[in-house]
Amino acid sequence: MRLNPETVDRIKQSADIVEVVGDFVSLKKKGANYSACCPFHNEKTPSFNVNPVRQIYKCFGCGAAGDSIKFVMDIDGIGYGEALRYLANKYNIEIEEEEVTDEEAIRQNERESLYIVLNFAKNFYQQQLHHSEEGQSIGLSYFKERGFTNDTQKKFELGYSLDTWDSFSKEALEKGYSADLLEKAGLLVHKEGSQTAGYDRFRGRVIFPIHNVAGKVIAFGARILKSDKSGSQNQRGANQPKYLNSPETEVYHKSDVLYGVFQAKNAIRQQELCYLVEGYTDVISLHQAGIENVVASSGTSLTVEQIRLIGRFTPNVTILYDGDIAGIKAALRGLDLVLEEGLNVKIVLFPDGDDPDSYVRKVGAEAFKDYLRKAAKDFITFKTETLLQDAGNDPFRLAAVIGEVVNSIIKIPDAIKRQVFFHRTSEMMKVDEQMLITEGNKLLRKLHTQKPQDRGNRQSNAVPDGPDNLEALSGRNFSEDGDTLPPDLFATDQVQEELPQRTKLYYQEEAFIRLLVMYGTRELEPTITVCQYVLGEIEGIDFKDAVFSHLLSLFRENFSRNQVLSTEYFQHHHEPEIRNITISWLASKYELSELWSEKYEIYVPFETDVLDKTAFINILRLKKAFIEEKMKVCLQQAVHAKTEEEQTAVMNEFMFYKSISMAAAKELGSVIG
Repeated sequence: MRLNPETVDRIKQSADIVEVVGDFVSLKKKGANYSACCPFHNEKTPSFNVNPVRQIYKCFGCGAAGDSIKFVMDIDGIGYGEALRYLANKYNIEIEEEEVTDEEAIRQNERESLYIVLNFAKNFYQQQLHHSEEGQSIGLSYFKERGFTNDTQKKFELGYSLDTWDSFSKEALEKGYSADLLEKAGLLVHKEGSQTAGYDRFRGRVIFPIHNVAGKVIAFGARILKSDKSGSQNQRGANQPKYLNSPETEVYHKSDVLYGVFQAKNAIRQQELCYLVEGYTDVISLHQAGIENVVASSGTSLTVEQIRLIGRFTPNVTILYDGDIAGIKAALRGLDLVLEEGLNVKIVLFPDGDDPDSYVRKVGAEAFKDYLRKAAKDFITFKTETLLQDAGNDPFRLAAVIGEVVNSIIKIPDAIKRQVFFHRTSEMMKVDEQMLITEGNKLLRKLHTQKPQDRGNRQSNAVPDGPDNLEALSGRNFSEDGDTLPPDLFATDQVQEELPQRTKLYYQEEAFIRLLVMYGTRELEPTITVCQYVLGEIEGIDFKDAVFSHLLSLFRENFSRNQVLSTEYFQHHHEPEIRNITISWLASKYELSELWSEKYEIYVPFETDVLDKTAFINILRLKKAFIEEKMKVCLQQAVHAKTEEEQTAVMNEFMFYKSISMAAAKELGSVIG
């Protein structure tokens, strides 16, 4: 099935780019537009711009651009049709679909098929929880014992899988889902060497659906409840892990996912803080206690991708640990990744034997929140105190602690924060601050002098990214002996891609085409549009750049039929290159402050106020650049002329072009006496 054109138009008209993007990143108002750190590449300074008037987004860092549909496609890695369905669901638009051929159905995007079957599985497990005798007596009893209300169960779409070999897969196969699709979704397991349909991956377990940021079910976590006893059925469950997760699939990569991020993202944005816990029940219990800005790493070691996912919504993260000191010490080594990504990290440690789930049920919501406020410590302080306590008075272990703490501090990208932590750490350890800074210099030098193959996949932003930033580390010269470090110390492994060499003519062609795309339909005088005026002035001129030449041809062909193409036509063009370049022209990196006119009464004309002058100047500059290219050709021909007469003829042609160029320069006011 596919959406009919009328439904697509309703979706496009209803979708608000600010609301759509705001579901995935935290937007800040900036003049008439909104800005954020780009969700498509790693950055510390916001270069992602959302224009509510044009209904477009543009990243001035990586170049990502598009409308609401394109954003959903890229952020969630789905196809055009699935993005439209997501927006239709968001804006409560009834979907009207058209029949497609069998051949088109076969070609349906595999990712979309996986989302559909995973959603079917989620509904099946929910139905088993509430409407089967086994689900009610085992699964529902477990959730009630944990204190999860019906609303909480519904919010997280909790379910139950029957303790049978194939109750789910049998139902799915009857509904028309193929065994191959079920296996690709991680729901079905084939017996090795068997030709049968296989058996259900999840059996006799409570089900925790895992959602992506958009709210789609992409995987499941499942907890076994029955204890091992004698009997065939329980022998089948013997030696099974307590928790079982979906395997990696086309739509689920556990290193990229945080449990509960869909339910928590709005609260994280509003409170500008994210709590990070370890388990599913920790997340659910805290939500029920009114602490909704919480996500879980689902038992995996924290990854860069998960950190960046948090960073989309807030730079502030507080990690909640239970009282297992051994586990915490192991985790501390991996938390430098969070510092490298520029996040502000705090740690909360619960009393021995308690985790967030048990502690909030023990003391209640208000006392729990009060404990979080009082017990939270910044990561560097927490790490220093923990390691110092473990080292005691052993001088060798104390020296090792200094090295570990300094190694964490140098991962912080912000120079001011580094200076603050060096100062605080020197007070806590009762050591000279300059000594800590010197140790940091040593570690950085060692890092940058390693062979590239020894550095692994370290990110270039793991340390300060230039000599100025490194000197700012201490406010002093960076090396131990008072000298600054050599510039090549900061060379990265990545080779910068060389920008293509572009001529003056290229930029004049771009300026001309931009004018047509942006303002072609505007009238300079009654009945005379910009398109009509400028096209009439450049007859006989063809563009060299392929994209600009194609755009010029489109304007000429349509104008010959008395049609002027609009900006919107190019903004939604089927060719990505044309669509992207149009959006890049529409998106403005900078905005003029309203204070110029409102407070200081300084009037700055906009491009639309002087279109006639702009059009005239663009034509003149284009012609001048076009003539100068011909002058270059003449000079080349003169060098290779075989006779004096041929050389004279070429130079006469050159002087003719030269006179035109000088006249244009004089008109433009660019003649230098």
